[in-house]
Amino acid sequence: MYVARSGKRGARSSMWAGVPRWARWCTVFGTVLLMLSGAVLVGYEALLSRYEGSVGKGDLFGDQAAGAQEKRKEIKGPLNILLVGVDPRKPEDPPLADSIMVMHIPVEMDRAYLFSMPRDLRVEIPAFAKSGFDGGTDKINAAMSYGSRVSGRNPDPNLGFELLATTIQKETGIARFDAGAIINFNGFRKIVDAMGGVEMYIEREVRSEHREPDGTHRELRPGGGGYLGPQAVYPKGTQRLEGWQALDYVRQRYPKNGVPDGDYGRQRHQQQFVKAMAGQAFSADVVTNPIKLDRVLRAAGESLVFSGRGNSIVDFAFALKDLRPDAIQTVKLPAEGIGTGSAYRGERFLPEADEFFASLRNGTVDAFMLEHPDFQNKTK
Repeated sequence: MYVARSGKRGARSSMWAGVPRWARWCTVFGTVLLMLSGAVLVGYEALLSRYEGSVGKGDLFGDQAAGAQEKRKEIKGPLNILLVGVDPRKPEDPPLADSIMVMHIPVEMDRAYLFSMPRDLRVEIPAFAKSGFDGGTDKINAAMSYGSRVSGRNPDPNLGFELLATTIQKETGIARFDAGAIINFNGFRKIVDAMGGVEMYIEREVRSEHREPDGTHRELRPGGGGYLGPQAVYPKGTQRLEGWQALDYVRQRYPKNGVPDGDYGRQRHQQQFVKAMAGQAFSADVVTNPIKLDRVLRAAGESLVFSGRGNSIVDFAFALKDLRPDAIQTVKLPAEGIGTGSAYRGERFLPEADEFFASLRNGTVDAFMLEHPDFQNKTK
């Protein structure tokens, strides 16, 4: 039984209070593709059409610059899809990509590898004339902010995505992304609730830093230094999470709350949850219930901005119809901190990560993962 439960008590703050500068659920896009694939298999063409109409379209890779746009073509593997999560911010605030995930799909397109780029990874961000950015070294989550800044108007997240994609290509050697999406926090929560919650295995007991058992926000301690009040608890074992619980669970990253490996544990929990979410999307409870499926698909569509570089999200759904949740391998990339304490400057990949990126480029990732089982993020 869950200790955490949603409640009706009056909130002491807005729904955004306490939400960090991230929206970890860019991976919802991968789940959306899986949901659509399941819908195709049971003949929900009308729902696909409605979903496609609700998805935001964006020039995330600069393909429409100077009036040019890539033409529709057959989708073939291997594929690399960039998934970026942003926290809903004020329109005048530059966006920060605090969640960055890449889904690599080999040539057969019946399996996938999902890995995270640490938000504090220090990288060389290339110059970007569209925003007047001269280039420099910084944490990777800042690339989207630098690329989004346009003189005389509000920041443009689509331009920010373009610079972030270029930065990741430079860091990993990935020559090209075949699709991409920006997904926001509010959309993630709506998708989970539209499904009626998501069941997943929680590897160890986790206690919330931010929420009480009924879902309300914990009070800030007077004078700072943490929070007061009872904590929502996520017990070890198989549990069903509501939208707010899922978001809260994957936010936790402190040893005092039951996450001894910090941000790397948080990344692992995110990856575990997206696999569980994909499995839920394929369940009979969703794909054989037209009303629920419609509600889920439309919530997903309204939560993202997508670029398929000439192909629609439905085109990708058909192309990935053989991809199933249990064929998604979540990957743990080795990294280490640069400096400690007040001298901490960020993270850097260890040399073994470069070997993994090389296997993506030359089509040997299956063999690499067999030879390096420590790269596999396991659920249990």
